[in-house]
Amino acid sequence: QVVNYAPFTLLPSTVPRVLFEQAYAVQQDFNLLVDAISQNKEFLEKTLASTIKVDDFTARLFRIYTQVLEEGLAQTVFLGINRSDYMFDCGLDGTAALRQIEINTIAASFGGLTSRTADVHRLVLKVLGKTEEASRLLPNNPAKGLASGIAKAWELYGSQRAVVMFLVEDVQRNIFDQRCVENELWNRNIRVVRKRFRDVFEQGSLDASRRLFIAEQTFCVFFFSHGVVAPLLPQNWEARLLLERSRAVKCPDIATQLAGTKKVQQELSRPGTLEKLLPGHPEAIARIRATFAGLYSLDEGEEGDRIAATAIADPDRFVLKPQREGGGNNLYGEELREVLEKIKDSPERTSYILMDKIKPQPALNYLLRAHSPLQMSECISELGIFGVYVRQGQELVLNQAAGHLLRTKAIEHADGGVAAGVAVLDTPYLV
Repeated sequence: QVVNYAPFTLLPSTVPRVLFEQAYAVQQDFNLLVDAISQNKEFLEKTLASTIKVDDFTARLFRIYTQVLEEGLAQTVFLGINRSDYMFDCGLDGTAALRQIEINTIAASFGGLTSRTADVHRLVLKVLGKTEEASRLLPNNPAKGLASGIAKAWELYGSQRAVVMFLVEDVQRNIFDQRCVENELWNRNIRVVRKRFRDVFEQGSLDASRRLFIAEQTFCVFFFSHGVVAPLLPQNWEARLLLERSRAVKCPDIATQLAGTKKVQQELSRPGTLEKLLPGHPEAIARIRATFAGLYSLDEGEEGDRIAATAIADPDRFVLKPQREGGGNNLYGEELREVLEKIKDSPERTSYILMDKIKPQPALNYLLRAHSPLQMSECISELGIFGVYVRQGQELVLNQAAGHLLRTKAIEHADGGVAAGVAVLDTPYLV
């Protein structure tokens, strides 16, 4: 009923060229890593053992994952669309380093809207008489890149009549972002429909070869724009199980969603873990490891006790991250101390991980948000790189970086993304 413009910065924000290029160069490595984790049942089982005891959402995902594996996978084509997010950590000597915040393997959004943002900033710079600066903004079209991955999976599924489904919420605030990707698919003559978990539950069925039908249409690819946090209704879980049991290409399949959990991210930083997951890829491992911030386990035991005590004593050094996606859930400072004090002797602490707090260099900009006063703010930015890969059986047939996203927020907001109403869309101006 109400449409607001997507929030954005008045001006593009400066980003160090060397760090921007580093983020792009490592994206194919991260695609490879996520795919390897999704195929490694032993690693997922061991890594998530403590989390599934205390986090109901992850536990339910894991139950579906094991049930589908026991039954035998019907799916043969696998599509990954992820977004690896970074901040620029400013050292004591003033040099900046690229530090990964997280990797999103489900509902990696804003590929559509950010495909339009550079044009907005190009226009603003021209209006200001800065035509030379306007010409230096990079072209960026993640909508096309993401659609190319979906189209490849559709093609490998092997049915011209099969339909692509965007799984959405009842009220979808971010609809225009998704429409950009949908339109790219329609331009390739690939039919797209939007459905909710409820539609899948009420109308979905599998035939003998586990093809999925909804209202007599056969579906080949599901792109999850929803299901990031707990779909609370039992029927939503039933719908998710039906999808996972089907032959259709899920983006992500449940193993890939589990690969994107915070606990997996923390485990990857342990010495030797990357070597086990990516044997024979020493260069890729070095590029991945160079982006890691300090990540610490709060599992029960001596190590977890020591880390919890350190964070309680000096909370401003750390960020406490619960096993949730979508922005706005992290804890800082006194709030971090209070929560850790409360749960330090409880198994509940294993549903969190602890991370070094990154300290970027602020810059001035104007944030344009509906119903917000216009004022100059001190801001910090977060760079996301979209990655797309497609695997058929054991063969990786597509692996690429698919564009970038820059989000900027005022420094008084410790946490929260665009969907949380805090960050706004931006364009990198490389320096």
